Amino acid sequence: MVVCGLISPMGVSMRVLALLLLFAFPALAADRVVNVYNWSDYIDPYAVAHFERETGIKVRYDLYDSLETLEGKMLAGKTGYDVVVPTSEPTFSKLVRSGALLPLARAALPNAAGLDAGLMKQVASSDPGNAHGVIYLWGTIGLGVNEARLRAVAPDAPLDSWDLLFKPEWARKAARCGITMMDSAIDVIPSVLKYLGKSPDSTDAADLAAVEKTLRAIRPHIRAFASGGAVEAMAAGETCLVLSYSGDVIQAAARADEAGQGVKLRYIAPKEGAQLWFDMLAIPKDAPHPAEALEFINFLLKPDVMAGITNQVRYPNAIPATASAVAPEIAGDPGVYPPAEQRARFFTIGPVPPDATRARARMWSRFKGNG
Repeated sequence: MVVCGLISPMGVSMRVLALLLLFAFPALAADRVVNVYNWSDYIDPYAVAHFERETGIKVRYDLYDSLETLEGKMLAGKTGYDVVVPTSEPTFSKLVRSGALLPLARAALPNAAGLDAGLMKQVASSDPGNAHGVIYLWGTIGLGVNEARLRAVAPDAPLDSWDLLFKPEWARKAARCGITMMDSAIDVIPSVLKYLGKSPDSTDAADLAAVEKTLRAIRPHIRAFASGGAVEAMAAGETCLVLSYSGDVIQAAARADEAGQGVKLRYIAPKEGAQLWFDMLAIPKDAPHPAEALEFINFLLKPDVMAGITNQVRYPNAIPATASAVAPEIAGDPGVYPPAEQRARFFTIGPVPPDATRARARMWSRFKGNG
């Protein structure tokens, strides 16, 4: 007897039958998987669980804490990841130019139609035609402060200005309660250039020397360099001033409130200008599961899912339809959704040539080692 082209299982061991079914129906034998590489503390765990239940696709989720880490893996190739979340500049644009990303199959991303057209236009300079990525979340780079502790050591400190960190006289006072700086040349150097009145994209050697001089002057006052750990240090009251991402500081403030130990934190976008950035959902060119990657990205772009992510991580998203589902205390927080007059002072950065990138990295190493 023959059934569907297979020998009848009559008289055949169960192991042989299993092998026959494996070769006959390979799609049923292999689990569907999507391998995601994202920043730490940067998604709603419920969204991942919901996606797995709805699609049957298993999410394998790895974390990084700096753009340098992501760039190094991506440019080396064969990462095994299906979805990555690079920042628009400089990392995402560099990956686009190097051919490290797949063009997105827009037909598989119907939810991308809900993205804010104005914000997508802003990242088109990094990705012509928005061919390789869609906005996940966005924010700024600025200062996180424990105002009470800072006022105790520096009553007249300028809490609305980069002077608080970049002027040695203020950094010296703030050091008494702890200063933490994000460990990323990619993110810090453009802010210092802007503070000095220079182009954030400058590749001029004299401008870079001015940045190094500014940073070296405050180096003795910096307690620690961190990316992922700055949130915990602030929430625990171990530091009173950090240079970090807006959402990280706002997360730390929420954790401090939950702890109930009287630690009050807030985020400041300095008046001289804060860097505006966009984190992009993208697919590596050699992704082993590109179809599953598209399903995952499209799922994240659902308004209810993205609203949940914003509520969890306290970073703004680029989908206007989420507005009614974002918690009022988050939607009304100017640190999360800045008012128009503040956004007018924000700046974005463009790509930096490889030789300038290397010069910045060397300078950063000298600066960190100058403690």
